[in-house]
Amino acid sequence: MSDKLNKATVLVLNRNWQAINVRTPADAICQMATGVATALEFEGENQIRPVRWAEWITLSIREVDQAICTVRGPIRLPTVIVLANFAKVPKKRPKFCAKTIRERDGNRCQYTGKVLKPDEGNIDHVLPRSRGGQDVWENCVWASKEVNSRKGNRLPDEAGLKLLTTPKAPKELPMTMLIRNAHGIAEWKLFLNE
Repeated sequence: MSDKLNKATVLVLNRNWQAINVRTPADAICQMATGVATALEFEGENQIRPVRWAEWITLSIREVDQAICTVRGPIRLPTVIVLANFAKVPKKRPKFCAKTIRERDGNRCQYTGKVLKPDEGNIDHVLPRSRGGQDVWENCVWASKEVNSRKGNRLPDEAGLKLLTTPKAPKELPMTMLIRNAHGIAEWKLFLNE
C-alpha cells in the first residue's frame, strides 16, 4: 500500500488548469482533505469535473481506479488535482549537463558547425579547467571529439579555432514543459505537451 501512496503519480494543476508539478497520492490526499486542492474525476472522454474531498471519499471504485483501504473503506486515489488558489506557472532552468549543453547548441560543434550524433561530441570548456575555467553555461560548448582533442588545454584562438556563437545559459522554461508522463497515466495526456 505505501508504494502506491509514495510514488509520484498525481499531476498538479494550477487554478487555470495548467500542469505545474507532480506529487504523490499521499500529498494529494492531504491537499484535498485540507481544501487546498480538488481532484478531477474523469467520466468518459470529454467529461471532467472537479470533486471536493467530502464527495471524493464517497465515490465508487471503478476497475481502472487505484485505491487504498482505510477504516472507512476503499478510497480512490486521484491522478490529477487542481490547486484552489495558485495561478502562476513556475519556471525552471534546465539541469546543467552534457545533454542540455548539446540540446542548447543544436547538436552542432560550436567550432565547425557540423551536426553531430550524441556520441560524436562532448563538452568543451572554452577557458580550460586547467587554466581556471569553470563548469558553467557561459564556459561550456558542444564540440566534436576530434576538435576538442586538438584544442586541448588551449584557448580557442590559441588553437586556431573560433566560436560560432557565444555560450550562454538557456532561458528558464515553464514547469509544464519539463513534466513527463513516465507512468503513462491516461488522464495526464490532456494537460501535458508530449
